[in-house]
Amino acid sequence: MMGKKEPKFKELDEEITAFLGRGTEFEGKLIFEGSVRIDGVFNGQIYTKGTLVIGETAKIRAEIDAKSLIISGEVYGDLKASQRVEIHAPGKLYGNINTPVLVIEEGVIFEGNCKMTTEEEKEEALEVAEPIAKLPSEEEEEEGEIPTSPADSIKIR
Repeated sequence: MMGKKEPKFKELDEEITAFLGRGTEFEGKLIFEGSVRIDGVFNGQIYTKGTLVIGETAKIRAEIDAKSLIISGEVYGDLKASQRVEIHAPGKLYGNINTPVLVIEEGVIFEGNCKMTTEEEKEEALEVAEPIAKLPSEEEEEEGEIPTSPADSIKIR
């Protein structure tokens, strides 16, 4: 529709509990619960079991571990999100992402790698990838019960 602006971010599950506005600068470690929005400059580390919203004017240099991330500004650093990462234009991300759900809007710059497996999926993959044949223990090899090389298992008649 003309004249009606579409909402840029998905609806947040929780209310924003803290806000670092445009023109603010912060360096260090930020640990919080709930939702926080940053529109200023931040350098350091961010840990949360909530949602981090990075506004269009934000410039972030940090390692980030969160439940959810919504990015529209510039981020330099690696991200880990247990639930999802959304990057909206004009967002820029220079770093790696580890999340089960990734949404990237047209017009975004993303330079890095993305891993989209959960811990449960990793464990399942390792279980499936177990070797088919069990390697013999040293005791079994010494007793001669199991061939020590493929040639030992060939019988010629």
